[in-house]
Amino acid sequence: MQDFGIYCQNAERLEAQGFVLASDRRVLLKFPSGDRFASQVTTHALLEKMVAGVVPETCRAVISDGGPLSFPFRSKNEAYHIQVCRDQEGWSLEATRASEVDDSSGVEAESLSAVNESMEAGVAPEASESVSVSEDIKTATASVSAQASSTVGWMDGMMRKMMEVGCSDLHLSSGAVPYWRLDGEMCALESEGRLDSEFLEQQIRSISPNQNAEEFDRRNDTDFAYEIPGLSRFRVNVFRDRKGVGAVMRTIPFSIPSADDLGLPPAILELGNLSKGLVLVTGPTGSGKSTTLAALIDHINQTRKDHLITIEDPIEFVHANKKCLVNQREIGRHTDGFKDALRAALREDPDIVLVGEMRDLETIEIAVETAETGHLVFGTLHTSTAPSTVDRIIDQFPTDRQEQIRQMLSSSLKGVISQVLCKKRGGGRIAAHEVLIGTSAVSNLIREAKTFQLFSLMQTGKTLGMSKMEDSLMQLVSDGHVDPDEAYRKCNDKQAFKTLLERAGVRLGGPGCSEAA
Repeated sequence: MQDFGIYCQNAERLEAQGFVLASDRRVLLKFPSGDRFASQVTTHALLEKMVAGVVPETCRAVISDGGPLSFPFRSKNEAYHIQVCRDQEGWSLEATRASEVDDSSGVEAESLSAVNESMEAGVAPEASESVSVSEDIKTATASVSAQASSTVGWMDGMMRKMMEVGCSDLHLSSGAVPYWRLDGEMCALESEGRLDSEFLEQQIRSISPNQNAEEFDRRNDTDFAYEIPGLSRFRVNVFRDRKGVGAVMRTIPFSIPSADDLGLPPAILELGNLSKGLVLVTGPTGSGKSTTLAALIDHINQTRKDHLITIEDPIEFVHANKKCLVNQREIGRHTDGFKDALRAALREDPDIVLVGEMRDLETIEIAVETAETGHLVFGTLHTSTAPSTVDRIIDQFPTDRQEQIRQMLSSSLKGVISQVLCKKRGGGRIAAHEVLIGTSAVSNLIREAKTFQLFSLMQTGKTLGMSKMEDSLMQLVSDGHVDPDEAYRKCNDKQAFKTLLERAGVRLGGPGCSEAA
């Protein structure tokens, strides 16, 4: 009885209309704005104990057969209608505040009051009184209870499984079995069976914020962040394809990995000590750009006393205020778009601004201007090398403006970090980094439109912390972290990397690689 009373108290504290408990499922809280899942899971044993504790004695015979059974209950502060039943999945119990019952069920409310008075006096109610609940309530409760026992927590259960295994992404598609990405490879979960489109859409909507559900109905895709307290945050993308609805969930740990955990070179950390300028982290989708930026921002948060604004879609890693004041804004929820938030940031007294994605010309232009006006700006782009990042930015602009942006970029660009993720020996993944530092020589090459010479400058600038991707990959091979074949697949300049392997006496032999280095 005491355990059930705690559930009632929590629902009352949150001003919920009621709640649903199901064996080994998450608690479902009922609100006027829609149902929401709590993080707490009610075990079958605990729920069975609670059912035995709250069911009136005269109804024990009914409940021993699995119900269904309806009866009134009074917690310390509130009166409830309770519906209990048992099926193959276990027990399900729905508690609805009596004050939320329709006026048409006033008789039941009066009966509830009388029965609870008799219960408080130690007199057991008659079975006929205890099951007196309107047909509307029975129908609604049976529907919710059936849903709770069969589907509540399925999505969370899948996310918990992927976290237990150590996967980075979970892929759900209509008409196909679930897939997840483990150490960079897609793995099919045949044991889960093919996903029905209607079921999958129901599950996705159960975790979607209302605003994103509306956006999905309008645009057929949406992005949002979802959190399972005590486990992890997830970046969720929902979409439609020819077979129906689909979704991809990416794990975003609560704890931000340190620079040491990620093995970031000292030159990258040094970029966090800049007072102004533009620093870009680039790489293909899934290359760990967000994680690297989060570690760099966390380093700043621990070592500087500044105002830091992040603009993300959606918010991924959550930064607490440490030495810095951190404001995190989400596209679609806190602002209309990157360019709008970036313009507004200039009036919010920032020292450092993080732009989650520099997607269009206007956002890039404002970011460069912000860096030029004395702020430190971090951003991301989907480019594969540091020099190509410079070309990508310049090529975004019309021909008659490219000379102007080249001049601006030559003075504001302070660093480019391009990275890829490689499979690590023994499991897991590790990043290889290409680093371009904005020295005066780099500025001159950008200003003179000689970006093709940046690779040579990176080769000779190792003492300044610069490195080509091939050198970083070779270091990972030499340190025993990555297999030569894996590094070969991820390098940009295959011939140059073969030469490095040859000098080190390392041979290639895997599928897709040359017979010998």
